[in-house]
Amino acid sequence: MKKILTLLFALAAMSSFAQIKMQGIVKDSIGAPLEMANIIAINKDTNTLESYAITNAKGKYVIALGKNGKYSIQVSYIGLKSVDETVETKDVDITKDFSMLADNMLDAVELTYEMPVTVKGDTLIYNADSFKSGTERKLEDVLKKLPGVEINADGKIEVEGKVVNKLMVNGKDFFDGDSKLATKNIPSNAVDKIQVLRNYAEVGQLSGVQNNQDNVAINIKLKEGKENFWFGDVTAGGGFAPSPNDELYLVQPKLFYYSPKYSINVIGDINNIGEVALTGRDIRNFGGGFRRPSSSSGTSLNLGDNGLRGLTNLGDAQKIESKLGALNFSYAPNKALDLSGFVIYNANRLQTRTASSYDYIEVEDDPTTTTIDESASVPQDETIEQTGREATNQGLAKLSASYKPNANNQLNYDVLGRISDDSEANNQFSSVVGSTNQLDKAKPFSINQNVNYYYTLNENNIFAFEAQHLIKDEDPFYNVIGLKDEDTFDSTASSLGLDLTQNNYNLNQDRRIKSNQLDAKLDYYNILNSKSNINLTLGTILSTQKFNSNIFQFLDDGSFFDPTANLTNGEGEVLLNENDTEYNFSDIYVGFHYRLKAGKFTITPGFSVHAYGNKNTQFGEVYEDNFFRVLPDFETQIQFKKSESLTFRYNMQNSFTDVTSLAEGLVLNNYNSIQYGEPELQNSLSHNLSLRYFSFNLFNYTNVFAILNYNKNIDQIRSLTNFDNVIRTSSYFNSNFADESVTAFGRIQRTFGKLRASLGVNYNYSKNNQFVQDTRSVNETFSQSYTPELRTNFREAPNVSLKYQYRVSNTNQGSNDTKFVTNAPSVEFDAYIWDALTFKTDYSYTSQSSNVGPTDSYQTWNASLAYRKDKDAKWEYQLRATNLLNIDSNVNNGSSNISVYSSETFILPRFVTFRLTYTL
Repeated sequence: MKKILTLLFALAAMSSFAQIKMQGIVKDSIGAPLEMANIIAINKDTNTLESYAITNAKGKYVIALGKNGKYSIQVSYIGLKSVDETVETKDVDITKDFSMLADNMLDAVELTYEMPVTVKGDTLIYNADSFKSGTERKLEDVLKKLPGVEINADGKIEVEGKVVNKLMVNGKDFFDGDSKLATKNIPSNAVDKIQVLRNYAEVGQLSGVQNNQDNVAINIKLKEGKENFWFGDVTAGGGFAPSPNDELYLVQPKLFYYSPKYSINVIGDINNIGEVALTGRDIRNFGGGFRRPSSSSGTSLNLGDNGLRGLTNLGDAQKIESKLGALNFSYAPNKALDLSGFVIYNANRLQTRTASSYDYIEVEDDPTTTTIDESASVPQDETIEQTGREATNQGLAKLSASYKPNANNQLNYDVLGRISDDSEANNQFSSVVGSTNQLDKAKPFSINQNVNYYYTLNENNIFAFEAQHLIKDEDPFYNVIGLKDEDTFDSTASSLGLDLTQNNYNLNQDRRIKSNQLDAKLDYYNILNSKSNINLTLGTILSTQKFNSNIFQFLDDGSFFDPTANLTNGEGEVLLNENDTEYNFSDIYVGFHYRLKAGKFTITPGFSVHAYGNKNTQFGEVYEDNFFRVLPDFETQIQFKKSESLTFRYNMQNSFTDVTSLAEGLVLNNYNSIQYGEPELQNSLSHNLSLRYFSFNLFNYTNVFAILNYNKNIDQIRSLTNFDNVIRTSSYFNSNFADESVTAFGRIQRTFGKLRASLGVNYNYSKNNQFVQDTRSVNETFSQSYTPELRTNFREAPNVSLKYQYRVSNTNQGSNDTKFVTNAPSVEFDAYIWDALTFKTDYSYTSQSSNVGPTDSYQTWNASLAYRKDKDAKWEYQLRATNLLNIDSNVNNGSSNISVYSSETFILPRFVTFRLTYTL
């Protein structure tokens, strides 16, 4: 740690070496200071951009120049005549003011260089070439260098702590705004400007009546010459791995065409080296731009996710084969109509191996609640070794139409279809239950349709209708064979009613969940004056879910056996091995909100009144609950400056569970995890408060954001878990004890010449009530993490990024205290050599220690060397090596409410590949 900090300070000192400071005031012709004036300094010897600045509210600027040099100082401001003066530096700082006169086009100075960063209203515009050094290949390489922009661990773009929810290219949606597809595939040499659209409104008619401060979009402006021509690149390559049987390959075509009338984007990827454009989880989370009309109503209805649950992170596999084919298009036959859509096919084949150990916690009794059942089984400590094969085949297709005949009318229609065929086979050995072979399969599909209509009656009255209809069909299947090596599973098998005379248990479960939901609302906005408006809402959520399941057994002779369970619930009723449940939910609500602008304040109080109806029917018995509830919400924003604000929010939310938690029959989550539901479950109620601050100061290029959240859940749906050794049975109920959580996170980032420094902090405290072995315990967790980072941005010299993450997590559960400490330094280095060679390397080291186990660590090191004759050359030759140290596994330690665990995950070996890229 000490060596790293020393290196960081050395870099900071290096960035300021041999520089002097030039500062002053920029004024207009009558001496008034000019805010947001642009100043750039051009080195006369090299004719390159040396430094730049933007004046603050007092007209002050500060730029850094080299000693003993000659510079052209250019000052510009919209509507005023640009200034161009020559300044010679020595070894002392310079103070120089500028006065700007009214514009005269005949005498205007032609600016040699564009400002790297400019602001126009709520739009922040980055000139991409100002941040490029020649080592960039894709859009993400440029975004990482922009002040105020981050690429998070999931590959998503963040601006001022907010995830970018839409990405466009030349104003056209790129795969419905999915930023990960864009950052990984759009070539950097095609990017001219990156426009960050803060307070982005999807519908222009509503921009003046809604609060959009959480909405951030990015528009990529292409360079001249990229329109009406195909551009992109095609990469092909191969290589070798330690095993002689592994032949490495990759083919990655990425082609784009843009014209004013239509666009086409084609992305392909076939490889077995672990470079995957989209994971299975990415596809499942790909929303296609859909947003629930009821998202701000105060009602949250969970329809559940019953697809393949065990999707593996691709970095956690020993072998990976992936295929991706994606096509995106847009077409504007006329000015009023826009058509767009996409088709995505994604397939992954994985081989996995893990080794885990579990130290189960014996929970102490809380005397204020229930007592321990002395007859309950205490779980044995367990070690598990597992190898698996995972196959996912996923397809998405979407068609969108937007019709806008005039400024007062807009009609949007979208339809998204999703289908997949997934399976996961695991061979597992447990020190407690012996060997098992397990298979999970699922072929779910869904169709989501969206209709929106926006109508402006006149300047004071606006109507907005939004409706979304979802059909979802899921059919997960689970099979496990084994469990007879030990006697551990026999009592559970008896409870399930299985035939105990078999050589092996062959246990199966079919499930089918069908969901049908309509979510619609009508909004009316009345603009009272330039400072205030009211919003009236009439909305509804109508949902039906049908759930069927059946647990059955195949006997040794191959015959089918339908067992009868003898397990009972808390009321002594015998539970069934099957389910036949229909769950109907309705919410009809009206809402009122008043929005007022008063100076720096924007205040939006409101509330909604809901009439809820719940009914679930199981085996002919009906459970029904109807009630009313008022849900208030409040928001206020203080806009200190255009680029500095503080926002406070409060809302009350009603959350409803899905049908599987209501179904009273037995459900197998796994062979060692069995659940049954409670048909009379009620909703949970939560109070949610947040405070958000952000500031982006272009004078000193300081970006700050901080977010504080508090959440309190009342009547939270919790599970009571009881053990028969390591076999656990869980049942659901509404807890009488509130759960609470507080999170605080933020980041400060500042640019010092060619050096950008940042510090991220994250605090999380949660207090949750856990119910294990008929005992309540309070689980308190406090975690904190600190992430300092230094990144250089030289145009000619090599660049380096140094990052360090320190994380501490403390958990207290009764007398059980666990503490985990993670130290993770990392470094990235890239250099553009002789205008032809690009060298990149990255290294990270992760160490994990705890008070309940040994210290574990692992390392990663990757490197690549690419040759391109010059920046405009069509061909590039690249040699890339991943996992240079040939580390065979990663280690992860942690704790849950029932155990302390350690997991070793085996990963891809060292790969060396040669690649050939042709640029269109």
